[in-house]
Amino acid sequence: MTRAAARAAPPELLAAVDLGSNSFHLVVARYTHGQLVVVDRLREMVRLGSGMDEEGRLDRDVAARALACLERFGQRLRDIHADSVRVVGTNALRRAHRKQSFLDRARAALGHPIEIVSGMEEARLIYSGVAHTSPATRGRRLVVDIGGGSTELIIGEGLEPQRLASTDLGCVTLSERHFAGGRLSAKRFARARVAARRELEPIEDAFRRLGWQEAAGSSGSVKAVFEAVRELDPSANAITPAGLEAVIDMMLRAEDVGEIPLGTLDEERRGVFPGGLAILAELFEVLGIERMEVADGAMRDGLLYDLVGRINHEDARERTVRAMQARYHVDLAQAERVERTALGLLAQVEDSWQLDDPLAARLLAWAARLHEIGLDVAHSRHHQHGAYLLEHADMPGFPREEQRLLSRLVGGHRRKLSVEGVDQLLPSWDKRILNLTLVLRVAVLLHRSRGRAPLPEITLEARVRTLELRFPVRWLREHPLTVADLSQEIDLLAAAGFRLRIYSSRGLPAV
Repeated sequence: MTRAAARAAPPELLAAVDLGSNSFHLVVARYTHGQLVVVDRLREMVRLGSGMDEEGRLDRDVAARALACLERFGQRLRDIHADSVRVVGTNALRRAHRKQSFLDRARAALGHPIEIVSGMEEARLIYSGVAHTSPATRGRRLVVDIGGGSTELIIGEGLEPQRLASTDLGCVTLSERHFAGGRLSAKRFARARVAARRELEPIEDAFRRLGWQEAAGSSGSVKAVFEAVRELDPSANAITPAGLEAVIDMMLRAEDVGEIPLGTLDEERRGVFPGGLAILAELFEVLGIERMEVADGAMRDGLLYDLVGRINHEDARERTVRAMQARYHVDLAQAERVERTALGLLAQVEDSWQLDDPLAARLLAWAARLHEIGLDVAHSRHHQHGAYLLEHADMPGFPREEQRLLSRLVGGHRRKLSVEGVDQLLPSWDKRILNLTLVLRVAVLLHRSRGRAPLPEITLEARVRTLELRFPVRWLREHPLTVADLSQEIDLLAAAGFRLRIYSSRGLPAV
């Protein structure tokens, strides 16, 4: 079987790892006959968010607890030989400063890289997980997920989200601020609700105007509240305002979380239960929710379905790239020319420069399609405008590190090539991104005329910090402007420590 065929073969076992602020989850599913069947789930309460100080520094004991959990997850992944694995970090890792050392050790423990996703991407994945695992409904659905460090809200229809929001409001953070030491009182609960209301008010109007026909809650906090509602009223099949009030009244009769008289509330959940309950109560109040069912799906299920989508060529990242091309009025014909040439050049140097990772070709293709989005802002420094847009835009399907790599490629496709900041990228992209940028620069330069005529056969050879391009003699003579551009490129790359050599097909220096 060829390498291309091997890459295209759909994997049988897929795994998703969700590194939440409260709990870590591992779910493994078998992909067969177009269906996902869950074969294993692991969950551990790690409380990563509670181990973070105000400056985003991670406590050593909490980091050790997290790494020990990931060692166990890593062993399970190795034992089952999962074919495709995606690992995602959320709010706690978004907030963490100087986290590279922890991420390096976490990657070693798991055996897989960790993507840190934005709040909006987290919301999209949550909706995907709920929508794919819930019965189909008519009309819009509101999905709410109360996590340890953030709360996500989504309105969608079918499998498509229509409005997404992510707030810095979580059961761990709210419980620590207002119920320190597990102490309970009506005043503390009232203050917690006010804090929650402040975070939710900015999104209230937009969500109410769009509206929904049914509401669903995802993940641990909502499930814990629902179990409490059913313990008090065994006939309940959903969370209602009356059910919420009954749980609140019962909880506030206790003075400490350890005294809450709920048999369904396990010890791991008790410490963060008051914060989650306060958030849910305010969600019902602010958004006017009358009934909320509990969904089985969550973000980790969304991760699995995202992996399936990539297998079936329904990658959310591809949809995002197409949407950005339309939004920023990209010249599609020019983008296609640059992409085709860039991928052709990459095929010639991927072994020499260790760019045979499938992500390298995808990043290069996406960068080629989006390299001119900055023109919609201004022609002057449009590469920098494009880089800024890609760094800061909400891009469904893209983890932050991939956005950063894409931004770096587009920002480096013309003019001065900067080597600053590459050490902040994930290994081994901190070493490979400049080489990939050189391939894009050459492709863009060769199509600067925007002409439709095909390029001649061009040979590209790569060595350490050196590129050699070979052209037919006659073609170079007929394209003096390209020769001038190549001459300028030689000087630009030399300033960044790279050598570009231009030869004719006869082996003679051409520039």
